[in-house]
Amino acid sequence: MPRYLIERTFPTGLHIPMTNDGAAACAGVVAANAQEGVTWVHSYVSKDKSRTFCVYDGPSPEAIRRSAGETKLPIDRITEVRVLDPYFYV
Repeated sequence: MPRYLIERTFPTGLHIPMTNDGAAACAGVVAANAQEGVTWVHSYVSKDKSRTFCVYDGPSPEAIRRSAGETKLPIDRITEVRVLDPYFYV
């Protein structure tokens, strides 16, 4: 399965509360992704919470865009990536 880095911008910041509501919001993203065969692996969030860099596995960029449309998450850029591990050479 291809792996992608998804870059997103949140002009007012990404605010996911550490509550049941926040957990439900994340679960909603996971459920919408599953409909397209997409898996959210993890995300990195900038210090000011205005940008995220999300690692996803999925069949295609189009599938990721469809699931993002379902959850109303913005997408600035999708880049197919591969792992480069510094310990590979040890």
